[in-house]
Amino acid sequence: INAEQLQVYLSLENLDLSSNLISEIKASSFPRMQLKYLNLSNNRITTLEAGCLDNLSSSLMVIKLNRNRISMIPPKIFRLPHVQFLELKRNRIKIVESLTFQGLESLKSLKMQRNGISRLMDGAFFGLGNIEELELEHNNLTEVNKGWLYGLRTLQQLYVSQNAITRISPDAWEFCQRLAELDLSYNQLTRLKESAFVGLGLLEKLNLGDNRISHIADGVFRGLTNLQTLDLRNNEISWAIEDASEAFVGLSRLDKLYVLQIRGATAFPRVLNTSSLLCDCQLKWLPQWLSENHLLQAVSVSCAHPEWLVGQSLLSVDPDDFVCDNFPKPQIRVHPETTVALRGANVTLMCTAVSSSDSPMATAWRKDSEVLYEADVENFARYQQQSGEVLEYTTVLHLFNVNFTDEGKYQCIVTNHFGSNYSNKAKLTVNELPSFLKTPMDLTIRTGAMARLECAAEGHPPPQISWQKDGGTDFPAARERRMHVMPEDDVFFIANVKMEDMGIYSCMAQNVAGGLSANATLTVLETPSFMRPLEDRTVTRGETAVLQCIAGGSPAPRLNWTKDDGPLTVTERHFFAAANQLLIIVDAGLEDAGKYTCIMSNTLGTERGHIYLNVLASPNCDSSQGAIVHEEDGWTTVGIVIIVVVCCVVGTSLVWVIVIYHMRRKNEDYSITNTEEMNLPADIPSYLSSQGTLSEPQEGYSSLEAGSHQQLMPPAGSYMHKGTDGKQRLQVCCQCLIRMPVHSLILTA
Repeated sequence: INAEQLQVYLSLENLDLSSNLISEIKASSFPRMQLKYLNLSNNRITTLEAGCLDNLSSSLMVIKLNRNRISMIPPKIFRLPHVQFLELKRNRIKIVESLTFQGLESLKSLKMQRNGISRLMDGAFFGLGNIEELELEHNNLTEVNKGWLYGLRTLQQLYVSQNAITRISPDAWEFCQRLAELDLSYNQLTRLKESAFVGLGLLEKLNLGDNRISHIADGVFRGLTNLQTLDLRNNEISWAIEDASEAFVGLSRLDKLYVLQIRGATAFPRVLNTSSLLCDCQLKWLPQWLSENHLLQAVSVSCAHPEWLVGQSLLSVDPDDFVCDNFPKPQIRVHPETTVALRGANVTLMCTAVSSSDSPMATAWRKDSEVLYEADVENFARYQQQSGEVLEYTTVLHLFNVNFTDEGKYQCIVTNHFGSNYSNKAKLTVNELPSFLKTPMDLTIRTGAMARLECAAEGHPPPQISWQKDGGTDFPAARERRMHVMPEDDVFFIANVKMEDMGIYSCMAQNVAGGLSANATLTVLETPSFMRPLEDRTVTRGETAVLQCIAGGSPAPRLNWTKDDGPLTVTERHFFAAANQLLIIVDAGLEDAGKYTCIMSNTLGTERGHIYLNVLASPNCDSSQGAIVHEEDGWTTVGIVIIVVVCCVVGTSLVWVIVIYHMRRKNEDYSITNTEEMNLPADIPSYLSSQGTLSEPQEGYSSLEAGSHQQLMPPAGSYMHKGTDGKQRLQVCCQCLIRMPVHSLILTA
């Protein structure tokens, strides 16, 4: 096309260049013209150059590019805001890319028949904001989905007949709910699921003829309240119609239903002309219906059963003669039962029918409304006496090693000369126990870090994953909002891990078939630290000094003590308790004063702390309650001390018994119970009372002599005081000794 040759036709409105030898349209092919109609059909066009029609954008309304050799349409090639009709029939377009037709805001009709289109990408027609008619017949489309229908909100007629469509996705019509006419004829549809036409409430005409439809779900047309014409010709839905109870529910405005030429149909003969009617109680309605619809002259029907009505016209039978005294048509007595089985198990479904006729019965099994031609079936027939002789026919369907593909609704059909009957549909559900794809692994982590535990399982139905901690659902991390579980992920997170998060975590996989669990231990590591501040101590000479170093950390730190930055010399007066957290010095002397260092260490590090012990020289024990006894043997002195202590304890107990007795007599509303608990010294924390006797001196930086055995007891001379005569006297203070824990006084032979 030469633009110079068209310069003299700038006011031309209609230009027909069809049936020529044009092979390409260039950007310079057209000058600025006032064209409204352009016909380039039946040429040899293979290429549309970008911008080739831009000079016609102000006026062009109709473009015809039929019967060319176009194989690809460049995106945004049609920047023609006024075009209303575009035809691209009989080209070689196989794939329509996204946004191909953007720029055709006013387009109302798009025709692309006979191109061999096999793929329509998502958004292929996006931008056609005013489209009303889309014709895609005679292509190779296999599916209707909302991806390529995106943006067609004004579409009213969609023609996709003569394709290879096998599936309509559940949400296919989400973006084109104004459809009034839909043609899906001559495709390969076999099933109409309940969601096939959801959203098409304005649809008036639906053509499903010449498919392979053998199953129509109940309620599939429920939402088509405006449908007036339905074409189901040339399908395989005879059983679907005869057995369905709600196949056509919702078609309140339907006035044309094309069901003739249904392959295999027995319910819709072309002409109602038969002598094989079963004139029983179930047919009582037909004569009246024919009369009310003025169809008496159009039918010729007579009865074949019961015997006294054989050959009699249906229209002449007295209404009272339509009775059900017997049942020549098979009656289902035992229906198959809904079953739940584990994968790999064997399943048996049974169906039993009876008939008063001796006409041979035949059976068939269907799964999801489709006949099972190669099923493993056993059939049994026998006669039984039940108000006359009746024929009982039993059919058994065996399903071996069931898998998920065997799930569905099973139904048996029993047929004889007088008709067919259908059993209830029994649902088979195949489950599988959960099995782990990923199991959580033991994890060791420092405090403050992120803990990550993985767990995934499979099964049928898919198992639900849940977590437990130490056998329960109390998660400290959850209370503090540090726990994160992603619903669509396999990972369980704990942020900013703390010591209380340590424990055994269980991944639980559960479905209706059962459940299982997998455990993982979370170990939290923490550097050593002091749980309580270290406090300096001041004691009087001769008192017991208790130095506390309460340690924290994971793993539990090991404690050692030093004195004055050197080894601690352990004597019979030094004792360790609570895993070296307490250093107890009995009968403290001036030489015990100094700086004590508590050293705690684990795999993560070492921490040191200092306690200063100050020993005062002045005594603090009052001698007014003591007794002076001459002592030549230290062991005798110890015995006397213990006797005095025991006497004090017994005397105190008797006083308490008397006090309690009088208190109960005065006021029975109060009760004071005597306990055996002994007050501990102020320097020894109360929680140590549960640890029994103080341990023997433990090995520090300075070890004891080999073979020594230390017992907690006052050494000879520990409580001695010299009198004026120069002899040693034992000054015993009952109030002082009673402050010592009894379990710390051990008498040895």
